[in-house]
Amino acid sequence: MRTTLTLDDDVARLLSDAQHRERKSLKQVVNEALRRGLTESVADRPAYRVRPHHSGVRPGIDVTALNRLADELEDDGLIAGRS
Repeated sequence: MRTTLTLDDDVARLLSDAQHRERKSLKQVVNEALRRGLTESVADRPAYRVRPHHSGVRPGIDVTALNRLADELEDDGLIAGRS
């Protein structure tokens, strides 16, 4: 199938680099990259693990006020964006 694509500059540069590195045509590089990206399932990817780290809240910090602070900062940001 023949088609026309508009590539972002960084993607075009990556494709060009891969062409030179792998000594393949642009068609081969694009087809292989798309095939890999479209057929790779989540199960094929390595597991991402998060290791929890216990960290206590410092004395004097009211944990119930943290959400209120986040709300106030978000409100300030919205107000500043309107100006």
